[in-house]
Amino acid sequence: MLDIYEVIGTQRDRLERLAQSADQRGWWDAYTDTLAPEYTALIALEAEAESVRWYAPVVVPGLLQTERYARDVIRSGLLIAPPGAVERRVQVKMTRQRVLTRDDPLQMAVVIDEAAILRTIGGPEVMREQLAHLTAMAARPNITVQVLPLNAGSHPALNGEFTILTFPDLVAPDVVYLENMTSDLYVEREGDVYRYGLAFDRLRELALTSQKSAELITERADSME
Repeated sequence: MLDIYEVIGTQRDRLERLAQSADQRGWWDAYTDTLAPEYTALIALEAEAESVRWYAPVVVPGLLQTERYARDVIRSGLLIAPPGAVERRVQVKMTRQRVLTRDDPLQMAVVIDEAAILRTIGGPEVMREQLAHLTAMAARPNITVQVLPLNAGSHPALNGEFTILTFPDLVAPDVVYLENMTSDLYVEREGDVYRYGLAFDRLRELALTSQKSAELITERADSME
């Protein structure tokens, strides 16, 4: 087909690579009875991505959550779901995190609003554990965590959380993922993705440095009773 349509260059290389991986099944295929298609698509994209930029205004990003913290977040979101469904979602989230520790780890830059650090999820013990885990993960060479302080005032992302996934040149252009209460949205138009990239750059400018962010997170953990 590529020969017939005279597709050449980078576009041909990208399509050939996609065709080679089309028949490969990911670990997430075992959870299709539990997960929405949009969520499994996110997991597949994370597996292919080389880097991710994530703004988290409410809770710690899923790839950096501890099991107990994740369980409380998932239980709160699913409301009336049976315990088995909650546990399967927790298992999925923990497995997703392998992209950060694989041989060629996902590069991750995170801006977390201070509100997410102050919000106690699951009780003081769970939150202290989560904050300690966050600082430990931030010490990894492939992960950068910055806290956006409350006194930073207005900023370009007041409308909410977003994630920008970047892929190797031969895979796909950047994609923005937006998670909502009842559905998820993927933004792929080049101009729109570019605006999200500019917004993230501005958030990083307004946020504390990585070192000061780690100090703030540690202080918050130490102050919890």
